[in-house]
Amino acid sequence: MSASEIKTLRKDGRLKEAFAMANAELQADPDNIWSKRNISWVYYEYAKQFAEKGDLTSFIKCLESVKALELPPEDVMLFDTVAWQIGKIVYRSIDEQNSHMNELLQIFHITEKFSFTKPSPAYSFLFKAFNKAFKNHGSYLQVADWWGLDNFGPEDYQPEVMPDGKRIMTLAEQAYIIYAKHLLPHTDYFGQLTFNKARVESFLPRLTALIESHPEYLYPPYFNAKLLLALGDKEHMHAKLLPFARQKSGDFWVWDILAEAFSEDKESVFACYCRALLCRSSEEMLVNLREKMAALLIDRKMFDEARGEIDKLVDARNKKGWKVPKSVQDWMASEWYQVAQPLKSNVELYKRHESHADALLYADIPEEAVIVEFVNTNKKMLSYLATDDRLGFFKYERFLDRVTIGEILKVRFQDYGGEAPSRVFTVIKVDDKEIRSQFIKPIDDIVKIRADQPFGFVDDVFIPPDVVSDLKLVNGMHVKGNAIKTYDHKRERWGWKYLEA
Repeated sequence: MSASEIKTLRKDGRLKEAFAMANAELQADPDNIWSKRNISWVYYEYAKQFAEKGDLTSFIKCLESVKALELPPEDVMLFDTVAWQIGKIVYRSIDEQNSHMNELLQIFHITEKFSFTKPSPAYSFLFKAFNKAFKNHGSYLQVADWWGLDNFGPEDYQPEVMPDGKRIMTLAEQAYIIYAKHLLPHTDYFGQLTFNKARVESFLPRLTALIESHPEYLYPPYFNAKLLLALGDKEHMHAKLLPFARQKSGDFWVWDILAEAFSEDKESVFACYCRALLCRSSEEMLVNLREKMAALLIDRKMFDEARGEIDKLVDARNKKGWKVPKSVQDWMASEWYQVAQPLKSNVELYKRHESHADALLYADIPEEAVIVEFVNTNKKMLSYLATDDRLGFFKYERFLDRVTIGEILKVRFQDYGGEAPSRVFTVIKVDDKEIRSQFIKPIDDIVKIRADQPFGFVDDVFIPPDVVSDLKLVNGMHVKGNAIKTYDHKRERWGWKYLEA
């Protein structure tokens, strides 16, 4: 009686004879590792047959028999081979009703006692099956932790291309997304809110590493932000969330997350939705956002704008064959909807709230007060003075419709530029008397104008030629107004220049 005879019987499909021979050998010497190995391969052949038939009960009995052998961890060849059959029967047993979930859990709990080559195609195939079977089940985290998300092979980070050319999300990306979903706060069977903060904090560095190594993945950054938001650490949330959000500010879903982050402020939520709808995205991806926006517009009695959002989301859903939510159907049946005149576009509305949204995006960057020292309305450029006597200039048309010399601005700077225009994140007008007193002083005195010069002075305040001309000033006239601090680049010194009261 030998291993070669048992193997020959197996290969010939004579499994009953092979089992009888291997079992007799094992009974004669139960602790003999070779006897265990011989019968384990017979169990594998049976398992293969049961997997092809989808016979879960018999397949599980085979796995239990292999488990009972207590083969050493180094017997990975058998386990790697069995992994393919486990994956096959798991795939065959997945259905929408989860009618085989108990059996699939049994298979997992047996499988987790086996040893496999890591990483390997067999081990990845095993996870691929479990990933699909348990993605919506409460045991998912247990399954993923056992398998180990560090065990993906290089091919698991590449998208699968189907025969029709359709690209399927990579297995690694799928796993990290589903794992993150299960970490988000959720209500358990008993109606209790469940959230494991420590587990989230442990997972986030791994998710961040995936994002950094695979910036082409679309959804991991979204769930990274969702988890940061779920942590609810108001003191550190901005430091963690906003830098990421700035990197992805062109993606509409980032603004949806920021709306959640600032949910206590209705105006901020509205601004975030406006900013989100300025992003370039396909209409089918915006249906939920437009529904949220429509609800806010209805609350504001902006029915024309609300109908515009509703019509767009309904059209997108119809084109994809998706059901229109009942809440939207109720809106469409209402009187206000019937009489509303939808605008061609709500873009102008969105743009009016863009600066508010940007202020939220850069909320962790300090604002700095500056005073407008010069304005070129044709080029939409202004020069400014900062409180530390720093000089600079930048284009203002993105932030302000108009601006005048002497106005105080609060600015979030990206950099100061020097000889080049400063780059700024946000700009708003403010009324700051302290800053104003630092840069502006009143004048009320006699002007001195020399006969050979087109300009004049009131004490140390320079009166430019255009002001002399406009006010028809002559030497000795009384002048009342204000002066603004300025820098004389020719003489390289600070001074004062006339500014109308």
